[in-house]
Amino acid sequence: MSKKPQPRTLAVLAKRQISPHMRRITLGGPELQGFPSDQDSAYVKLRFADKDNSSVTVMRTYTVRYFREEARELDVDFVLHDVSGPAADWARACQVGDSITIAGPGPKKLVDFSADWFLLVGDMSALPAISANLEAMPSTAKGFALLEVIDQSDQQDLVKPDDIDIKWIVNPHPDEKNSFLLDTVKSLEWPEGKPSVWVAGEFSQSLSIRSYLKSERGVTRTEMYCSSYWQIGKSEDGHRVSKQGVSEKLG
Repeated sequence: MSKKPQPRTLAVLAKRQISPHMRRITLGGPELQGFPSDQDSAYVKLRFADKDNSSVTVMRTYTVRYFREEARELDVDFVLHDVSGPAADWARACQVGDSITIAGPGPKKLVDFSADWFLLVGDMSALPAISANLEAMPSTAKGFALLEVIDQSDQQDLVKPDDIDIKWIVNPHPDEKNSFLLDTVKSLEWPEGKPSVWVAGEFSQSLSIRSYLKSERGVTRTEMYCSSYWQIGKSEDGHRVSKQGVSEKLG
């Protein structure tokens, strides 16, 4: 049985605004010694003080955007939106020198690089993981990346294979139920060959995309990774209950 990773207390080394609604926080310090190498797109759990009770901590899961082993630096991208939450509130307010405790990393969730073509779908919460997937792909990869952002100015200049077609979908109200990503998936001209599909983001959106791909496009479970990172109108705990209630587990 593998040993459970011990929590690490890290310092805020830098913060940078990637786009109007995304902020990159660089964490580091001596306790990153021994953090596994090659962890871009893995996940870590960050501990934040509960805003209603500072003696209580809550955990939130975030993607490792970049890990620089020699420098002992780890980048985490936070979506900043109108809804208050412990992670986004911390990312807005933190200062260089502040500390935070993390646990992990958890396993990376990557596409199947042996597939004939690729489809990646997600909102801004999934953008760091999708970006890491695109960077890891072989240069000959082809397919689509469908990315929902809050504002046109949130589009990023991503490193990707030439034949991956990125489609940006602007949704200024991500906290309202919508089918923007699903409708874009439906509009695609479906390539021939074996796909590798990667979907993540809001709960109901991910669920509807998965259902369409299975029933209408015949995508099998082994050809698709599907997860949800958050749920409209639900806390982290409420979202967890919703995921547990799905008869066929996401992912």
